[in-house]
Amino acid sequence: MIGTVKTRRIRLIRPSIQEMVLIALLVGLWGMAEQLSPQFLSTRAQVALSSHVWELALLALPMTLIILTAGIDLSVGSTMALSAVVFGLCFKMHWPLAAGVTLALLVGAAAGAMNGVFIAYVKVHPLIVTLATLAAYRGIAEGISLGRPVSGFPEVFTQLSQGSLGPFPMPAVIFGIAILTTGMIMTSTPVGLWLSAIGYNETAAEYSGIAVRRIKVLLYTASGLMSALAGLLFVARRNTAKADIGTGMELAVITAVVLGGSSIFGGRGRLFGALLGILLIHEVREFLSWQWSRDEITLIVVGVLLILAVLTDSLMSPKKR
Repeated sequence: MIGTVKTRRIRLIRPSIQEMVLIALLVGLWGMAEQLSPQFLSTRAQVALSSHVWELALLALPMTLIILTAGIDLSVGSTMALSAVVFGLCFKMHWPLAAGVTLALLVGAAAGAMNGVFIAYVKVHPLIVTLATLAAYRGIAEGISLGRPVSGFPEVFTQLSQGSLGPFPMPAVIFGIAILTTGMIMTSTPVGLWLSAIGYNETAAEYSGIAVRRIKVLLYTASGLMSALAGLLFVARRNTAKADIGTGMELAVITAVVLGGSSIFGGRGRLFGALLGILLIHEVREFLSWQWSRDEITLIVVGVLLILAVLTDSLMSPKKR
């Protein structure tokens, strides 16, 4: 098994057929956009539209690692909303901004840790746990906010999403730090090997001395923390904290990760592929909105992409022994 897992770990950084297909799809989409609406590809339009992608990109990092272990997290959008509402209420109660941000991040991490504890120690399937918390966290956000948005945040906070560091938008800097850290952990430490081993055969991983339960709790805690950060970026970008943000985000992020070559059966995960999946989902959504301004078309296309990705994964993934 170790030889197989090592091979899978190496594939985290090697180009794959799926990644080349995604690149071809992106080129095809841009070619179609050039014919139908050349303004969409202008630098000004692309820079403006890029502000919509960073929350999805942040969520894809822990989701890739979770899917690598044969898990899933459906609660990311609801955790975004809960953390955003907590921050908004702290601001409304005149808390210092730093205290509100810290509490929002802690709430997100705690929400993720709760998922991890039920999955790792109570042994409830990740799909069931995170489906339940998808509803529960959204309900809590609605309840504590009474369904009312909070807005009017100061510029020092909105610069988190709208500001820049030199030529780079602040969200891009934050994402760059996050993906570099994740990539280094996956390729320069045993963590990539451990996660692949858990996804390939969890029982064998436990007998090999891997702390499977602890790793799972940490993964879901990281997912909750990243969801909270994505929620704060959303609030900074829209200058509004409300309980319905992040709705449907879990569908988009899972689609992007699976499109990128991560196997829903575990044992295979691709950060570069996830980035390509994010870019494809983003460009498809923005182009459809740009061209036809119909959100339902976007949902249909994302759903079709997810079905195709899952079918491809089912055909390409070897059966576990």
